[in-house]
Amino acid sequence: MTSKSLAVLGNADRAYGGKLKFGKELRKEFLFDEKYLNLNHGSFGTYPRVVQTAMRKFQDQAEARPDDFIRYTYPKLIDESRAAMSKVLKAPVETLVFVPNATTGINTVLRNLIFKPREKIIYFATIYGACEKTVTYITETTPAEAVKIQYTYPVEDDWLVEEFKRKVHEEKEKGCNVKVAIFDTVVSMPGVRVPFERLTEACRELGVLSCVDAAHGAGHVNLELERLDPDFLVSNCHKWLFVPRGCAIFYVPLRNQHLLRSTLPTSHGFTPFPKPGVKYHNPLPASTKSAYVINFEFVGTIDNAPYLCIPEAIKFRESIGGEETIQSYCHQLAKDAAKRAAEILGTEVLENSTGTLTNCCLSNVKLPLSLDEIQSIALKAGIDQDSVGTVVRDWMSRAVIDGFGTFMAFMFYGDAWWVRLSAQVYLEIEDFEWAAQTLKQLCGRVADGEFAAVRSQL
Repeated sequence: MTSKSLAVLGNADRAYGGKLKFGKELRKEFLFDEKYLNLNHGSFGTYPRVVQTAMRKFQDQAEARPDDFIRYTYPKLIDESRAAMSKVLKAPVETLVFVPNATTGINTVLRNLIFKPREKIIYFATIYGACEKTVTYITETTPAEAVKIQYTYPVEDDWLVEEFKRKVHEEKEKGCNVKVAIFDTVVSMPGVRVPFERLTEACRELGVLSCVDAAHGAGHVNLELERLDPDFLVSNCHKWLFVPRGCAIFYVPLRNQHLLRSTLPTSHGFTPFPKPGVKYHNPLPASTKSAYVINFEFVGTIDNAPYLCIPEAIKFRESIGGEETIQSYCHQLAKDAAKRAAEILGTEVLENSTGTLTNCCLSNVKLPLSLDEIQSIALKAGIDQDSVGTVVRDWMSRAVIDGFGTFMAFMFYGDAWWVRLSAQVYLEIEDFEWAAQTLKQLCGRVADGEFAAVRSQL
C-alpha cells in the first residue's frame, strides 16, 4: 500500500476517534445479505440502516394522515432536503429541486428546449445509453440534429476539451448552431472521470448550453455548483450519497428556469400560456415559492420519501468523517484496487498519461481474455462474431452472482473485456484482491468455453 493510501486511511481512523471503521467493519451499518459482497455500488448505490429507518418513518406518516402529510407536511420537509443539498453542493436553494433520477433530469431539459432547424445537440461517445436514446428521440420528433464526438478511452483531458471546441467551430462553419452539449462528471461505463469543469467553461465561451449528467456526482466528486455555473445539472443522490432510490437533485440557475416550463410528466405546477377567457387551477395548497420550485414540488403521486431522507443521509456521512474524508478514501481505494487487481490478473488499468481518469470512485481493469481465442470458441458454438462481446459479458455477470455471491460490472470495450470496480467505505483492499482471484477463475472458465456451452443449451 502506498504512503498516500496510508495517509488517507489515517484520516479515516482519526475521524472515528482512533477506531478505524472503514472497510468490512462498517458493513454492519448497511443492509447487505451476510452472504453477499457488494462490489458494484456504482450502478444502484445503497444506504445505511439509519436512513432506512428515516424513510419508513416518513412512509408511516404519509399512511397515518395521507392528505395532511402530502398536502401540508411534505412541502416543508422537502424544503429541508433542498436546504441540506444546497450546503453540500454550494448552490442557492432556489436553484435546486428533486427528480427521481438523472435520466429524468436530462429528459426534462431536452424535452423542454425548443429546437429550430440547423440547431444541434452535441454529446460524447461515452454518454449513458438511456440519454443517447433520448437524444435520438428528440432528433426524431423535433428539428434538432445530433453530433457525436467519437473516441475510445484512454484519451487525455486536453484532447477531449479541444475536440469538443473543434466540433462546435466545425458546426458553426457549416452554418449550424450547437444549442446544447451533454457530458458527464464521471462516465458510467467505463467508469472514468471527465474534465467537466473545463467543458462547462468551454460551453460558456462558445455560447453553448451546458447540460451536465452528474449521475455519478453528489457524494462522488467535489461539486461546487455556484462556482461551476452549468446551465443545467442533475445528480443522483441514491448512487453515492447513501439515499434510497430514486432520488436526484436537479440544479437550474435562475437565468434558465424559464426554459423548463414542464416537468415529466406535466403536472399541476405547469403554467400554460394565457388564453382569453381561460383560467387554470392548481388544486394543491397555495404557496409563495417560485413557479419553478412549485412546478417540481408535486409531480404526480409517487413515494417521495427518498427525497426526505437527504438530511439523515448527510448526518450519517458526517458521523463517519464527512465528504472530504469519504471521497478521499474511496478515490484512493479505487486506484489501489485497480492496481492490485491488474497485478493479480496480469493485465492493465484503464488510465491516460496524466492520470486523470481514475480521480474518482470507479476504476477499470482489463480481463485476461484473448479476443481471437474467444471468437474461435464462439464460432464453433454458432455464436455470431459481432455478438461474442455481449454474450461473454452477460455470462460473466450471471456467473458471479450465482457462483460467488457478488456482482461486478463487465463491459466489452475497445475489443477487450474489462471489469469496472466500485470503491466504497464498506470495502477494503482485501475485498478487491478476492475479486481479482475470482475474476481469474472466471476468465479461465470463459477460456474453456463454458459461456458457449451454456449458450448452446438455451
